Amino acid sequence: MSKNAIPGFAWFIPLVPLALAAIIYFGDLQSSSFLLINQFTQQLPDTLWAWLTFLGNGWGLFALAFPLLLLAPRILTAGIFAGAIAAVTSSVLKGIFNLPRPAGILTEGSFYRIGEVLLHRAFPSGHTLTAFAIASAFYFSASKEKRMPLLLLFVVAAFVGLSRNAVGAHWLTDVLGGAGFGIWCGMIGAWLANLFPASQLGPKKIWAHIIALGGVVATYSHFTQKMDLELNQPLQYASIAVIVITLVLYGKAQFTQAPPK
Repeated sequence: MSKNAIPGFAWFIPLVPLALAAIIYFGDLQSSSFLLINQFTQQLPDTLWAWLTFLGNGWGLFALAFPLLLLAPRILTAGIFAGAIAAVTSSVLKGIFNLPRPAGILTEGSFYRIGEVLLHRAFPSGHTLTAFAIASAFYFSASKEKRMPLLLLFVVAAFVGLSRNAVGAHWLTDVLGGAGFGIWCGMIGAWLANLFPASQLGPKKIWAHIIALGGVVATYSHFTQKMDLELNQPLQYASIAVIVITLVLYGKAQFTQAPPK
């Protein structure tokens, strides 16, 4: 078995959060579970929840993970594949279910909200789906002996999901659904990346040039767009710095001779 192989049982793990989502939804616990979490999370500053939400934004994650272009290109490749699959999955599922968000059901002022009012396309939470997709992709594209520390990524992804309740954008069922489908997206992304030829992952290869171009696009997006919330502007500038520094090192690598094998 390959050192990057995905265990068969892992494909069943996403059924757990999806089953919990079904229990909450059909058990008429939708509003009560949301209000409980939304009220509890007010004890912590808005900036924390805004920054955690940023970690579920596709452009934000791509920027922060961009140094992997030089440090771990296969893992970054898995993240890119997973992110693309997650974006399509989220769009399709939101269109199929088209469920109302908390602001579309609950009375204004009955819960805490940060940012603009969102009414529709609740299930699943796209930010949660993306965060878990990237966590899953990074984890399963790494060799088995290096996976243990990467479990922390799932903890971060869980807090990203929690932030979507905290800012008043999603029900708990949306978050659980995003987690389940996100893990699957990440596993597929990792599987595809593990098939990617190692000979095509160097900094001078076409695939690296495409990713580098994506970094330029991401820089433009961070300059010209608001990433979810105004509170995230410092993170947007930090993300730009991360991309620019990486691109400088990437450019330098184009003129560096690879050591003889």
